[in-house]
Amino acid sequence: MPIDGQARDVNLVQIIVRKAEDRILKALVKSNDPVLMGYVCSLLKGADITHFMLDSNMSIMEGSVGIIPRRVMVADDQIAQARTLLHEAGLAHECAEPDD
Repeated sequence: MPIDGQARDVNLVQIIVRKAEDRILKALVKSNDPVLMGYVCSLLKGADITHFMLDSNMSIMEGSVGIIPRRVMVADDQIAQARTLLHEAGLAHECAEPDD
């Protein structure tokens, strides 16, 4: 039985999956820096860009060594807007390569 936080996370994932149906998700940022990832997610939320962070719990499974970077995923039809937002925030160098 999941605890309250886990249940909320599961519900959030279900909502995001429903919003992202028939959309291709692309990696916007890949990083091991939790502060950077939180800032990027905050910027995206403020701009009403649908996003989802993947691999945030992988460090727990890998022994909390932080080898596996987290990824912020954005819908394909919003990736250009998200890249522009990061560029304007001075974070263009943090964007994942377009082919990722």
